Order: sequence, then structure tokens, then C-alpha cells
Amino acid sequence: MGQNFFLTGCGSGMAQRLTTTLLARGDSVFATDVNLEALNRAAEDRGWPKDRVRLAKLDVTSSAAWETVFAEAVAAFGHIDVTMNIAGLLMASWADASPLREIDAQIDVNLKGVIYGSRISAQHMVPRGKGHIVNIASIAGIVPAPGLSTYCATKYAVRAYSIAAAFELRPKGVYVTAVCPASIQTPMLDNQLHNDAAEMFYSGFRILTLDEIEDAILNRVLVKRPYEIHIPRWKSKLARIVDRHPFIGPLMAPIYQRSGRKRQEARRKAGAS
Repeated sequence: MGQNFFLTGCGSGMAQRLTTTLLARGDSVFATDVNLEALNRAAEDRGWPKDRVRLAKLDVTSSAAWETVFAEAVAAFGHIDVTMNIAGLLMASWADASPLREIDAQIDVNLKGVIYGSRISAQHMVPRGKGHIVNIASIAGIVPAPGLSTYCATKYAVRAYSIAAAFELRPKGVYVTAVCPASIQTPMLDNQLHNDAAEMFYSGFRILTLDEIEDAILNRVLVKRPYEIHIPRWKSKLARIVDRHPFIGPLMAPIYQRSGRKRQEARRKAGAS
């Protein structure tokens, strides 16, 4: 028998892919996004079965919206087994030039949205004595990166919040997992292709695919329910070294920035050709 999932950010990217796969394997999904038009289009394009999916507009930055929409999900399915807080924003900028609206938006969506979603989910799951909350953090929640100061701040906070909440909720039967992936090929990353401050997000040997993220979530997160996972594991080990010894960062950053800049330039040229 399938489980009941509540997902945010399902209009595109990772959440859209996971919704499709969860439905295909027999689960039910309450799929949400702030862009209802994109959500409806995804449902039609992906052929989501109407008997096991519900669609709803959700502004994750509004606690009142969370209360209303999550109540709709419970009414529709009876209960929620797993909440996945996936909706996020990436707006790279240099620390001395970050627009205030972008600072506020990233904090509101990436951090407050996750906290609101975790809170309402825990309030539903604790009385049942079971449940799982999956929060998408980032490798940027492990290592600071030039050009991503605000984004890093939100993802560090998501990771810390998730692990602290896990300490509180596990004795009550509710698991919380922070997922910390490296850069993933999604529309969110594509939107930063012409942003020089985002060069670190294009660095490294390669960019992760949605296949890799899906496999990690379905076969590691949902099965083992760990406190956190890092994707790929080897990159997080290097990130932790820099996190513990910040003086290493300025020595390594130029190498990764050059790598990212080259990949950005290559993708720009490919798009223009």
C-alpha cells in the first residue's frame, strides 16, 4: 500500500520529478507550488493520475497558507506520511551588492518556508506517533561559497534546523532528514547561467542529475531515514574540511571559480549556437 506525500515546489525541477515517480510507484501526492499554472501544466504533461494526486497553490512564505493547504491535504488523504520541503530559491550575488528583495526572498522561501512546513507537519505527525519530514538543504549548507553568501546562510540554517528538529522529534516517532546535494541540473540552476556571482554553483567535476537525487531520496532517505545525507559523499568530505578550516577557502576558491566560469561560458555558447 502506498504512502501519502506532501511536496512543495512541484511545478518544476526536483519536486516535479519526484511527484511523477512517487505516483508511478503507487503513492499518493498532494503536490503544491506557488505557480498554479505551472503545476497544472506539469500534471497534464506528466500524466499524473487524478485519483492519487491533488494540486494546490501554496506560498511557502505564508504560515497562514501552510495551515490552510496542509489541512486540505489531510482532509483529502486522511493523513500525511511524508512531507518534502523542496521549494527553494537561488539568487547569487556578491555580498556588497545583494539586492534587499533577493535577501528577503531567499530567507523567506529557503528557510522560513521549510520551518513553517516542518512545524505544521510535525503537529500532524506527532499525535500519530509516526512520520517523516525531508528538508532540502545543500552542500552550500556545509561549505561557504563566494557569490552565495545569502544562499549559504539559508542552507546552513536549514541543515541546522533539520538536525535539531530531528533530535526533538525522533523520540516521538517522527524522523527529519536534511538532504545536502551539490549543484543539480534544474531550472533553478539554469536561471543563474548569466550571473557571474553563481560561478561556484557550476564548478567541480560535474553537475548532478535528477536521476541521482531521485535515487538518493527514494533508496536512502525514505528507507534509512538518516539525520542527513550528502550527495555526492566525497564532495561533502572536502566541504567539511573547508568549513572547519576557513583559511583554506581563499586558497581553493579561485580554482573552483575558474572551473565554474568555464562551464558557464561553455553553456552560454551552447545555448547561443
